[in-house]
This record gives sequence, structure tokens and C-alpha cells, in this order.
Amino acid sequence: MSDMDSLFLRIIARELPADIVFENDRLIAIRDINPQAPTHVLVVPKKRYRNAAELAAADPQLLAELITTAHDIAAQAGIAESGYRLLFNTNADAGQTIFHVHLHLLGGEPLGGLTGGPIKG
Repeated sequence: MSDMDSLFLRIIARELPADIVFENDRLIAIRDINPQAPTHVLVVPKKRYRNAAELAAADPQLLAELITTAHDIAAQAGIAESGYRLLFNTNADAGQTIFHVHLHLLGGEPLGGLTGGPIKG
């Protein structure tokens, strides 16, 4: 997949619509179009990295910024105190379908264990 094929790059370029909840010069956060919880936001670096491991090796500060931003969004959504889940899917067996790293922020209800099936994306 080329960078131009990345769904997220097309959203960043405003070629595709999205419900943007946060944006700065390095990140964008959008509501998932197929939410798995009442709050389901994707925090995405604007520069494309294939997965979380590639991002961590290339720019650990940006990885930390993803997590901090997700926490800030959870706080704004009123779910930081009750709890939220942060999830990276890494490669196909984990359910990654868009090979541009993105952090899932899920919350707003009790989420239970992780054995209920994969969260796609």
C-alpha cells in the first residue's frame, strides 16, 4: 500500500470526511465509523508508520504523544476516572486492517475482558 492509499492520509488531506475531535501539527483524532464502545476514537499520527512497533522505533516521543492525547480526550469525554482502554492492533492476525498506525481509545461503559473477539482497524 502506498502512502497515498492510506485512508487516514486521505482524511488528513480532507479528501474524506471524518468527525475530528482533536488535531495538531502531528496528530489527528477521529471518531471511529464503526464504534465498539460509546466512546471510540482513533488517535493517528499524521506521518504514516505501518504499526506501533515501527512508530516506537522511529519516534518514541510521538508514541508518547498519542497516549497523552488519548488520555486528554478521555478526560474531555468524562471517562478518564471510570476507565478506558487503549489498543493498538499490530498486523493482520491482530485485526489491523489499515496499515497506518492508530491508537483506539475505547470507553464509556464496562468493557470486560479482551476475549470477546477482535476490534478491527
